[in-house]
Amino acid sequence: MRNIKPVIIINFKTYPNSTGPNAVRLAKICEKVAFETGNDIRIAVSAPDIYPVSWVVSIPVYAEHTDPYPPGRHTGSVLPEAVKAAGATGTLLNHSEHRMPMKKIEESIRRASKLSLVTVVCAETPEEAEKIATMKPDFIAVEPPELIGGDVSVSTAEPEIIIRSVKLVKEKHGIRLLVGAGIRTKKDITKALELGADGVLIASVIDKAKDPEGTLKNLLT
Repeated sequence: MRNIKPVIIINFKTYPNSTGPNAVRLAKICEKVAFETGNDIRIAVSAPDIYPVSWVVSIPVYAEHTDPYPPGRHTGSVLPEAVKAAGATGTLLNHSEHRMPMKKIEESIRRASKLSLVTVVCAETPEEAEKIATMKPDFIAVEPPELIGGDVSVSTAEPEIIIRSVKLVKEKHGIRLLVGAGIRTKKDITKALELGADGVLIASVIDKAKDPEGTLKNLLT
């Protein structure tokens, strides 16, 4: 697609096909496709699956979320120290299904970065992405919420969102940009890269596929 490999992050979410033992199965498929195609594939899995998944694959494994709190009295929280100890090398933050206040985003980026965890922060609009860019995450993933899980990609439905995000995130702040929402075909990915994105964040097209290996290969080759 380009000389610099695009980053493909697959968010496992909490589908039956991508949690528990099935998370391990899907992770192995993602790793197999990464090796066979030479693509930079990374996966984000739910907290209980980080350890068993990271134990069996060598591709980067990210947490789907971490909280900004320090170790202590924070029952039920997902600490960056815990996900790193379990084998994660990065974390998603502020996904549209797990939104965070700006103050917590900033503190979460700071704490994760201090532990050398890669931070991928989601934003719903280019304007929100620009605010987050000032916090210096490693990646920002722009995903219009109305298109997530749908049949029409952001590349097709709202290419201007990608164009504006490139200007506000990459060109203005030097932060690498991912895009997502409705990404279902190789054409969707190619268009996003042509518009200036550094990669994509995808989920249901792989998580819910009857043939995830074939689907992922078709997306990338």
